[in-house]
Amino acid sequence: MAGKPATLPTGIRLADYLSTGLLARICPPDEVASALKATGRQSIRQRDLPAHAVAYYVMALSLYRGVNYQEVLRVVTEGMQMLGDHTIRRDVGKSGISAARTRLGWQVMSHLAGRMLMPLADARTQGAFFGRYRVVSLDGSTLEVADEAANVKAFGYPGTQQGRTGYPQLRFTTLLENGTHVMFGVACGGYKDSEMSLAHQSVGHLKPGMLCLADRGLAGFPLWQAAQATGAQLLWRVAKNRKLPVIKRLADGSYLSMIEPAPATQKTMTGGTAPITVRVIDYQLPGVPDAEPIYRVITTLLDDKEANASDLAKLFHQRWTIETTLAELKTTLKGADIVLRSKTPDLVRQEFYGLLLAHFAIRKLMWEAALTRDEPPERLSFKQAVSTVRRKLPVYGAIPPSAA
Repeated sequence: MAGKPATLPTGIRLADYLSTGLLARICPPDEVASALKATGRQSIRQRDLPAHAVAYYVMALSLYRGVNYQEVLRVVTEGMQMLGDHTIRRDVGKSGISAARTRLGWQVMSHLAGRMLMPLADARTQGAFFGRYRVVSLDGSTLEVADEAANVKAFGYPGTQQGRTGYPQLRFTTLLENGTHVMFGVACGGYKDSEMSLAHQSVGHLKPGMLCLADRGLAGFPLWQAAQATGAQLLWRVAKNRKLPVIKRLADGSYLSMIEPAPATQKTMTGGTAPITVRVIDYQLPGVPDAEPIYRVITTLLDDKEANASDLAKLFHQRWTIETTLAELKTTLKGADIVLRSKTPDLVRQEFYGLLLAHFAIRKLMWEAALTRDEPPERLSFKQAVSTVRRKLPVYGAIPPSAA
């Protein structure tokens, strides 16, 4: 539940304009201008809040959760002035801010997220690769949004036996680069949209050379087929009671099998439904409290000499990385028990993509810092990095005045 908005100390703080500078470096002004042009949202005339400033303002909302709209605007506009952009008024009221955000729309932020959110790891990044494969994970989650009639209609409520409960929710799926914790390939919908349908959009961002991890809730035949068609390798958990006939046993204890769609699924599929060869790995976690009796994963890596079953079983449990990253997004940045503050569906979507871009900015900063220390990015504290962005950042670059 949202509390009373806080205010910030009077007068620009060094960290405020540095936070704005970070956003400008991670999401350069020419990319913002390109997104505005691509979506037809350039400012046709000079306004108190030109479109390029509003785009950075939307990102900054995620760095100053719990602070009211006018205070965040003051931070951004004063920071942009210190960085060289003197075209923006500071004393715009809440209604003016809302009108400026409405003019901008959500498509600009979605376009920016599609352009900017991408894997970062290179050969120097510890923990990012399994052999020659870039390790990524697939998962989905939800975010609560303001309980307004338009949001209810657009996104829907969680259901219970007694009817609806809680707030309306936005649903999304995402890919995550495990080594850097950056998200990409994000698909956004409402609670009424199935996670599986959104996941089909996300797996379209897989590429050859990636190794994708996913939990059993996403291990349906059509999604596996779509993900494998990208050329990426897959390592997904399946239910331990799933019937997988043994075709050939391998030296490391794994075996080759076949998966095919269930009869009911076949009727809904328009593409091919031929069985697909997979490799099955069953394993246990002795000595781990609350561990299940047996775990089962399937993979497209059929050669046990290229990837040993024991190594793959250990690798799969890196999937928890995406859970901790979703917690960063939903708790550290958004704030625990706080709904997205926007009141209309378009502004909810806009705020969501701004949240993703702010998370990416911080995670990219952490990746760069880890490289200078020659250590894995996961050893750095996300919460501390957020505080650093707000308080102690070195200058990252100016936001020049925009003709957009």
